[in-house]
Amino acid sequence: MLCSLTLYKGLKKKFPNAGITLVAAKTNYEIPFFDINPFIDRVIVFDKSSVSSIIRFIRLLRSRKYEIGIVPSTIVLSRTSHILNFISGAKIRIGATSIDGVRNPLAKLLNIKSDFLWRGVHQSVRNLQIINQIGCDLSEEEIKSIKINLSEHDYSFADKFIKENFTGSSKMIIAFHPGAGKSDNRWDKENFVGLIKKLYDSFQINILITSGWTDSEILSSISSALEKLNIRFAVLNNASLKELAAVLSVVDLFITNDTGTMHIAGYVNTKMISLFGPTDPNEWAPTGINNQYVKSPTDKINDVSLQQVFLLACKMLKQK
Repeated sequence: MLCSLTLYKGLKKKFPNAGITLVAAKTNYEIPFFDINPFIDRVIVFDKSSVSSIIRFIRLLRSRKYEIGIVPSTIVLSRTSHILNFISGAKIRIGATSIDGVRNPLAKLLNIKSDFLWRGVHQSVRNLQIINQIGCDLSEEEIKSIKINLSEHDYSFADKFIKENFTGSSKMIIAFHPGAGKSDNRWDKENFVGLIKKLYDSFQINILITSGWTDSEILSSISSALEKLNIRFAVLNNASLKELAAVLSVVDLFITNDTGTMHIAGYVNTKMISLFGPTDPNEWAPTGINNQYVKSPTDKINDVSLQQVFLLACKMLKQK
């Protein structure tokens, strides 16, 4: 969702008074839609768990007269998304005829559509190209200006957290995010522990571990390993999106797997190294001068070299 912000900002630029509805799939966890996306006005969650919930959803969807409906298809050609877009009653229905030579079997439900060649093209660019079809565009400066908007409360939370966990210390703070929703995207815990020890021995850093609700197992393993090494660390666990963003905005370096937290850090200009296994960093890595990545040569995340990450971290820390 963070990678799609170019689409929504582009729509608001061309249609500043438009009301934008996001149709989202039901998940097992709460998504802070309006914290992630300041350009949307309404969210409708598609719950297909029963016939009655589907009927309620359709009634809610059709309760407004939509003029434009968009199916971005930047990740997958979804049959469901195209059908829901058509059911919405939108007069103008925008999407893709084909992607990288793969025909869209539901393209007949669209009336503004194009063929797209997206291999190696970043998600933020893909999303923008979809709405280029109706004259929406953003300059490079407008794209760079997209950030997570933090409040005084968020900055106060970060300030308090740093003071409570790293009292009176002028040492650099390096944060690590060892978890990820997909197991193929998780660098092994031994790699993280080894990297933390090498950086701790080299720079005498303050260490912060960030984690989410799916990361309890790897957090426990890394915590135990660091305690055995007598390495002190702090943990920021299950913070809200904006509180997490505020803390990451003040660390000296963030080293993370390819996961949602990586994108949060990218939108607050955190100096960061992201680790990529099977996914393509040209498509997913945060952009900007503060962002570097290491890609596995084999697409297996644990073939990312600890030494390569360590040397890149040393280089970035010495640039401060």
